[in-house]
Amino acid sequence: MDHYDVIIVGAGPAGSTLARSLEDAGKNVLVIDKASFPRDKTCAGWVTPAVMESLDINPANYANGRTLQPIRRFRIGMMGQPAVENDHHGIVSYGIRRCEFDAFLLERVRSPKQLATPVKSIVRNNGHWVVNNQWQAPLLIGAGGHFCPVARQLGTGPGKHETVVAAKEVEFEMTPEQADACEARGDTPELWFCRDLKGYAWVFRKGNFLNIGLGREDNHRLTDHLEAFVDDMKHDGRIPADLPGRFKGHAYLLYAHADRPLVDDGVLLIGDAAGLAYTQSGEGIRPAIESALMAAEVILNATDFSAAALQRYGERIAERFGNRASEQAAGWELPEWLKQPVASTLMRSHWFTRKVVTEKWFLHQDVPTLKAVG
Repeated sequence: MDHYDVIIVGAGPAGSTLARSLEDAGKNVLVIDKASFPRDKTCAGWVTPAVMESLDINPANYANGRTLQPIRRFRIGMMGQPAVENDHHGIVSYGIRRCEFDAFLLERVRSPKQLATPVKSIVRNNGHWVVNNQWQAPLLIGAGGHFCPVARQLGTGPGKHETVVAAKEVEFEMTPEQADACEARGDTPELWFCRDLKGYAWVFRKGNFLNIGLGREDNHRLTDHLEAFVDDMKHDGRIPADLPGRFKGHAYLLYAHADRPLVDDGVLLIGDAAGLAYTQSGEGIRPAIESALMAAEVILNATDFSAAALQRYGERIAERFGNRASEQAAGWELPEWLKQPVASTLMRSHWFTRKVVTEKWFLHQDVPTLKAVG
């Protein structure tokens, strides 16, 4: 049986970031993921300059052979109303393809990797975690997304008392004819809020690639809302009339409404496995990256891996993202005053859509960049 200091289950942005931080500090790390990389990942796919800085990525270098769409504007509206377009007069975010972005981060990890390897068993034995009867370590990290097997080990798997956001999206490379017919612009993602404020849809062009999707808190009506939105966008000429392939689904937890424990004896959850997606936007990449950086700092400073020793990680998460809401809270975290008909009026306001929706809820420009320690 192979022994490691840390086993990380999940090789996405959170797992890769943590692995790189720990290996740089001399830890013996193993990364396990059920998928081969590069792999498709259901996600609209944008990252802010803060994420690039936290990951120490030079945008010009990353763009060599990969999709990196500078974003300077946003087009925002409520479904059934005209959209408002705001120019931010500079790059405020980047569009990426997750198949490229996640593979890039994983390629920077030097530690051993077991890819295309499902986790079939996790056993606690004499203070160590044993995975698949092959690898063991005193510390096990859950970085495998909403359905992470490590989260299930903590008794926090799907079906618990949590509000789950479900989303569907499609991403494809447009033909020249489709690109000519698509009025959506690469530097201007479109965000369309559902009239009941229980979710939003997006149209996001990244060079010749187009990403269309919708996420809501009520999964049983997700397809109806998505089909209506796609029909409207086709009718208005925002997207091509012929969309290839099927929309793919995924699920995640909004931070304020998740109740997953973040640590236990010898175990710690990061990223979507911990339910850290921003409550107002559902964006999960920046919280995933930052949770990995905070976890690395706590792990490297811990004298042991007991729940008490790892609890500092939970405190850091609360300091960074705020305290979670009560168990009775549900749905998207929108202020009580933002209800119909007030919302309809505000969504036609340049000031509100720019300062509140874009810069505060989606870009988090008021939050300073988190850098790796050391």
